[in-house]
Amino acid sequence: MSDSFLTAVFLTLSGGLQDAYTYFCRDGVFANAQTGNIVRMSAFLFSGEISESLLFLIPLLSFAAGIFIAEAVRRKFRQVRTVHWRQIILTAEIILLFAVAFIPQSLNTAANAAVSFVCAMQVQSFRTVGGSAYASTMCIGNMRSGVDALAAFFYEKNISHLKNAGKYFGVIGLFAAGAGIGRIAVTYFNQRAIWVSCILLTAGFFMMFKKSETKTV
Repeated sequence: MSDSFLTAVFLTLSGGLQDAYTYFCRDGVFANAQTGNIVRMSAFLFSGEISESLLFLIPLLSFAAGIFIAEAVRRKFRQVRTVHWRQIILTAEIILLFAVAFIPQSLNTAANAAVSFVCAMQVQSFRTVGGSAYASTMCIGNMRSGVDALAAFFYEKNISHLKNAGKYFGVIGLFAAGAGIGRIAVTYFNQRAIWVSCILLTAGFFMMFKKSETKTV
């Protein structure tokens, strides 16, 4: 079920919400879009604003750490049968994001680091949907794959390519919807808006208890 589109729905909505949360509630930093953070970090660094550049360097380092930890969890727990190792990742995500809501605005850098860490664990752990590579916390790869599949359908007229394109564009739409939900949630709940992401991830966690014919590793 970690490969199912239904699980991807909850993860992608959460991914979009996390990005909107850190941008609108935590100093305009993107939790997921590390390319944007690199651009802003470098711009501040080259203009001599060292302290400003650190606001974007710390989430970058946290993102890298999240990937490393997720891979360590996979290697250590992938043979466990009582619970899937990806559910361990989701549990860690939920706990960390729940705690983020209590981090004051004066410590936004710490909050952004925690969310970036969570995003990295998720994108490292959930890399396929329906057998196709995708990302639940960013859009550039999904857009490339979706347009590529659409072009393949245009030239080859194979309906499977069209279905694949629809899957990718659907994921992008879900990410956008999650971002919109995040913006509204921040308006009403401020820093506790991240709890909506916890709810979505919890739904994804329980979804993985359902049996599927697709085997994942």
